[in-house]
Amino acid sequence: MIEQDYTNKIILLTGAASGIGFSQLETYLDAGATVYALDSHKIPIHHMRLHAFQIDLSQHEQLTVLLEELTNTVNFDILLNTAGVLDDYKNSLSTSLTQWQSILDTNLTSMFIASNAVLPAMLARGRGHIINMASIAGFSAGGGGAAYTTSKHAIIGYTKQLAFDYASKGIHANAIAPGAIKTPMNHADFAGDAKMAKQVADQTPAKRWATAQEVADLTLYLTSPQADYINGIVLPIDGGWTLGH
Repeated sequence: MIEQDYTNKIILLTGAASGIGFSQLETYLDAGATVYALDSHKIPIHHMRLHAFQIDLSQHEQLTVLLEELTNTVNFDILLNTAGVLDDYKNSLSTSLTQWQSILDTNLTSMFIASNAVLPAMLARGRGHIINMASIAGFSAGGGGAAYTTSKHAIIGYTKQLAFDYASKGIHANAIAPGAIKTPMNHADFAGDAKMAKQVADQTPAKRWATAQEVADLTLYLTSPQADYINGIVLPIDGGWTLGH
């Protein structure tokens, strides 16, 4: 039976205000965890075990200072690096250096900063989970533009290296690669007659979009005792989309 009791577990979660991050937030709170949640937008719920922080993750100095303050007093059991932004599917020539850097600053570098903030205490205790949010765009082109696709490929590489370096010391580092997940980040696909959303569903063997809750449930499993031997993997949750790409 999968262990669903996260009482006394402390979670650090980025991108918690909406979409997959918000579903993860509610799921871990429901499972009894205490969650420290970061997002550039205001987190829309209040809970006695929720500590919410509104911060732009691309502002690396501010992020570093906040995480130093938190890790001085809190030992995190689980880090969920979920925050991410899209790039409007822009090709390389359509992407400015500023846009390129902004995508990497949010999607990739904030993940590196957060991971390095929690790792020392995790290593000292000999246990810890890091779940990085990748994407099917981390396997192939077409799931995003030049900057987004690059950031997601890099996240996969970073996750594998984390596991390679620290698995023997009790750290579990895994990545989730969502396909078509219905979230506010993909609202443009559902605009008007939702033609784009229908095309994506048609290209997916499961013939549907997934919910953010399905990704949250997978996350909960990957950080459970029953997933103890899973390390360094990138797990697609894509309705079979990668089968044909």
